[in-house]
Amino acid sequence: MQDKLIIGMPAGSLANPDRGGNLIDLLEDAGFKTSGYENGGPSTFKTIDFLYGWDGRPQEFGSQLSINELDVAIAGDDWIQERILEFELEYGISIAPERIMSLHRGNVRIVGIIDGDNPEETIDDYLIKLCAEKDVLVMVSEMPYLGVGWVREALKRIGKLDEYKEFSVQKYKTPPKIKKGVVIYETWGKTEAKIKNGGADFGIEITQSGSAIRNYGLKIVDTLINSETSIWINPEIKQHPVKKELLQMFLLNLYGCIHAENKVLLVFNVETGKTAGIEQYMESNNLFGNEPTVSSGKSFSEYTIQVECDNRDLPLAKIRFELLKLGATNLDTIPLLSSIPDTGVIGF
Repeated sequence: MQDKLIIGMPAGSLANPDRGGNLIDLLEDAGFKTSGYENGGPSTFKTIDFLYGWDGRPQEFGSQLSINELDVAIAGDDWIQERILEFELEYGISIAPERIMSLHRGNVRIVGIIDGDNPEETIDDYLIKLCAEKDVLVMVSEMPYLGVGWVREALKRIGKLDEYKEFSVQKYKTPPKIKKGVVIYETWGKTEAKIKNGGADFGIEITQSGSAIRNYGLKIVDTLINSETSIWINPEIKQHPVKKELLQMFLLNLYGCIHAENKVLLVFNVETGKTAGIEQYMESNNLFGNEPTVSSGKSFSEYTIQVECDNRDLPLAKIRFELLKLGATNLDTIPLLSSIPDTGVIGF
């Protein structure tokens, strides 16, 4: 596989064309059409033989990147951080997968939650109360090592880390392995129900709006991280000329599609005598970069500008209307599939 870029393809919602931000469509628009991915694998790239799809779970990709099983992974930032912390806290090993590009999809918050009947509004105040009452603090989380790192920082802030320095990650309701410290029960969802029903003192949860948390009568006392779907790499591939070039190609094409989202091209003609007013309007509204893209003829000039569709301050409909009033004719709106300013956008 020395001449191929091995890409971790996330199973689950990201592979569903109706969920996860249309990752399948994004890959296809970038020039990397997949086959089999939408049906659970095995995933292949239909027209490209230098990309290799490795189907897997985002929860595992951090480990796979660290042992050179994958070159690239498409995964949530939260799951990569979970694996980094697991290696550090359980095995004393430092791993360093590198976040190279956001896909601007799958935005979630990882938050700390407690029962809403508690008067405390912060995790620090809540832990002060718990430490006065209990030797073993019980937490539940789908991401136990993010939980460990978070609660240890909070315990440090309130001066209780030395007293509660031991921790144990376990399956839900197995007997605690420690006599004093923090037991983190690893769950497979419905963390809220376990807290609501007294199965744990507190927990961390993945949320977008927080509505499910509120529906269970719980409240958020802290935000650990904001996470989104990103491209993560094994940094060692930068030292491999073939894989590095394939990575640059992969990233540039993905960037082009992401950068083009919510943008269109306006193409229109202007009589030679009316170009000054058109260009003044475009300049005053920042509708071009260094200079407008124009093809000049004897009687008409053809202009091409890139416009954001969701600009509330200057709506697309208003731009078209103003251009037509100033003399634009044959104004066409063209969907923009990809837009790549230059190779510098990917940072290496």
